Amino acid sequence: MGKILNPLIAQRQILAGTALVRLENLSVVSVSGPDRLNWLHSLLSQNIKNLVPGQSTQACLLDPQGHVEQLISLVDDSETAWLIVDSAAAPALLSWLNKMVFRMQVTVLDRTADFPLVASWGKALELDQSIVSWTDNWLETAAGGYRYGQVPTEPWKLILNLVPAQSLAGLESKHEWASPESLEALRIAAHRPTAAEIDAKTLPHELDLLASAVHLSKGCYRGQETVAKVHNLGHPPRRLVLLHLDGSGHTLPYVGDSVALASDFESVKGRITSVGQHYEMGPIAFAIVSRNTPLDATLVALGEHEAIAGTQEVIVPMDAGKTVDVPKLPRLLMGGKK
Repeated sequence: MGKILNPLIAQRQILAGTALVRLENLSVVSVSGPDRLNWLHSLLSQNIKNLVPGQSTQACLLDPQGHVEQLISLVDDSETAWLIVDSAAAPALLSWLNKMVFRMQVTVLDRTADFPLVASWGKALELDQSIVSWTDNWLETAAGGYRYGQVPTEPWKLILNLVPAQSLAGLESKHEWASPESLEALRIAAHRPTAAEIDAKTLPHELDLLASAVHLSKGCYRGQETVAKVHNLGHPPRRLVLLHLDGSGHTLPYVGDSVALASDFESVKGRITSVGQHYEMGPIAFAIVSRNTPLDATLVALGEHEAIAGTQEVIVPMDAGKTVDVPKLPRLLMGGKK
């Protein structure tokens, strides 16, 4: 078996469950010890302490102002909590977790070399050796979560398998393999944000991550005040949008390209965060744009290429947030007049 070179054919193979994807851009961190779930629960935005063995969830590590520092996929096997994170962010996560141990009975380790990550579709891999799998339940709103946008209509059945390193070679020889770029277009079509959409200013509301990675009723954690305030009383300043791009020029925008109004190239509204070529939709992209960007406006990606136009598909609506209707106080009677 070998690698499927055509990404459009590869996407069909992924959806059929016949192709795997090796994800070398992700790292694996293990947290073991009897205090692991309560400890992680106190640090992260998700309800971790009630996690049952084999249950998959997602959580954010936030800074004190509520900005997303880490987006963490997590599954516990009854002895160890396995955390899957973007490789670029893994060193910072490991450093911070080790600083927060104090007297808790936990051990934090980088296990990336021991467990390469392999993505399958719809079904976890089965090997002779024990394997841990994380299921992405993005299409379901997690308990205690809240989805601002509509449930995506495109399929998303991603499973991340922690394959023992000694089993990888045998796995590679028995399966068809698709490139990570093939999976990227499917992810964008399903409205699934990842660490690629995160920058220093990202609030979880902007990416609709309250649906998968935030429990709105759990106890205190760093950044919780901002999460509650924006959700109940305010609006996130930006929103994630899917762009259906003009493919007539046979050129894709670059990640990091500016996004502006087609009617005014000087009116920059945001930036491109992810790009893909979908087997049905054609060229598509994620962009983070300011909340007040008109929904019916045609946008353009601007970079070291000709301007590429795109129409918006709403992921996070303009009115996201402000879920609590605070009644106005009655006017005080002035000067004794009734």
